[in-house]
Amino acid sequence: MHLPNRTQVLVIGGGPAGATGAAFLAREGVEVTLVDKEVFPRYHIGESLLPSCLEILTLMGARDTFDRHGFQRKPGAYFNWKGETWKLDFGELGGTYRYSYQVRREEFDHLLLQHARAVGAQVHEGVSVREILFDDGRPCAALCVAQGAEEATTVEFDYLVDASGRNGLMSTRYLDNRKFHEIFRNVAAWGYWEGLSWPDDCAPGSILVSSIPDGWWWAIPLADRPTSVGVVMHRDAFVAARRTGTLEQVYAQALALSPVMANLTEHARLVTPLKTEQDYSYTCDSFAGNGYFLSGDAACFLDPLLSTGVHLAMYSGMLAAASLASILRAEVTEREAAAYYRDSYRQAYLRFLVFVQTFYEAHGKLGYYSKADELSHYMIEAGDIRRAFLNLVSGLEDIADAEQATSHLMGEMSRRIDQNLALRKDKRALSSTIGSTQVEDNARFFDAIEGLPCLSANMALDGLYVSTRPRLGLQRVAAM
Repeated sequence: MHLPNRTQVLVIGGGPAGATGAAFLAREGVEVTLVDKEVFPRYHIGESLLPSCLEILTLMGARDTFDRHGFQRKPGAYFNWKGETWKLDFGELGGTYRYSYQVRREEFDHLLLQHARAVGAQVHEGVSVREILFDDGRPCAALCVAQGAEEATTVEFDYLVDASGRNGLMSTRYLDNRKFHEIFRNVAAWGYWEGLSWPDDCAPGSILVSSIPDGWWWAIPLADRPTSVGVVMHRDAFVAARRTGTLEQVYAQALALSPVMANLTEHARLVTPLKTEQDYSYTCDSFAGNGYFLSGDAACFLDPLLSTGVHLAMYSGMLAAASLASILRAEVTEREAAAYYRDSYRQAYLRFLVFVQTFYEAHGKLGYYSKADELSHYMIEAGDIRRAFLNLVSGLEDIADAEQATSHLMGEMSRRIDQNLALRKDKRALSSTIGSTQVEDNARFFDAIEGLPCLSANMALDGLYVSTRPRLGLQRVAAM
């Protein structure tokens, strides 16, 4: 299939953000073209999913395909943090979500892209975008080059979805609007193991997370494959360790710092070379503008402690598709849709950012993360943080000063996390409290952070929310 000379929507990037957005748009009858420089399947890290990803798969008509594929079922998480252990089972507090999957991303992403193609998106793999052309500040065309080709094809479009991952074509080359969070300038190192000795009280399929002084470990079981075992360390700690040792030595030394990980790997063997990647957290000043939407890692990236990467990617892809579908059907103005997308996506990101930061703070400051006691370090406006939680934390609306509101929020988040972990600590006691107001309130609170709040009219922003019936789009809240 040849690249078209014109399309309604051009999506750059075929990962979870781009494939999700393209699939939803194609299902709405939008002419959408997706290009990716890679040929799928291709390797990618980020193998542990939040349960909300499964709901998005259901909404895009792909759930059965993924359920049949045979991915490792993920019932929850096993946290060993500063010597304390919590077994977090999805749904045990009565929330919406019961399980998720641990996935081989080369397979998961390929299935998503195949689904986008199956429902009508024009998908072109092995095609790079050499340049984006603008008309009075609005992106209007892309110079695309297929692998092995010498000449570029000009593809004109009405709207652009940049889902180009951490390369962030629009943000890094044209907008120059990416800001890094100094606290979470991390480096990840990982490999794949066989023969691990899992803790007896860790539910099969759970992700295992264990803290060390300057970072934390993950162990992610994958169906019919070796287990992914990686460490996340602050860049400064990693660089200091590398001055006196090889990558393999740094990895082994970090394993020894966690008794849980040392026991896990004592009789196991590493069966692949180690890989490394910079896990620098960042966000862009704006996620949408004149004729464009930034989606997934092209817009923002967060410390992977809570496995948020694929969730935020698919969530933003759905948001972008809903916004564009309503623009093209003239249900909302372009300005309204862009503002809704910016605010909704940023709020989802900020809620996770506060969650991660509060978890680090409330449960033992970790060496290089000890500076994470003020959200100002993230170069995020206190007012934005406040707005992200107005519908979730009582009392914020009554505090005029944004900094004081943020302080109140951090205290409330810490209390909620402590309450959540305390409820899960004693499984016998938990069984007797299921259905109580306290448990239900706690479950709703974290569903709003880890779920799909954009689908609720009660969580509308500027009078808009995402509706999936009878068509995907932005819906106005009915006047009372």
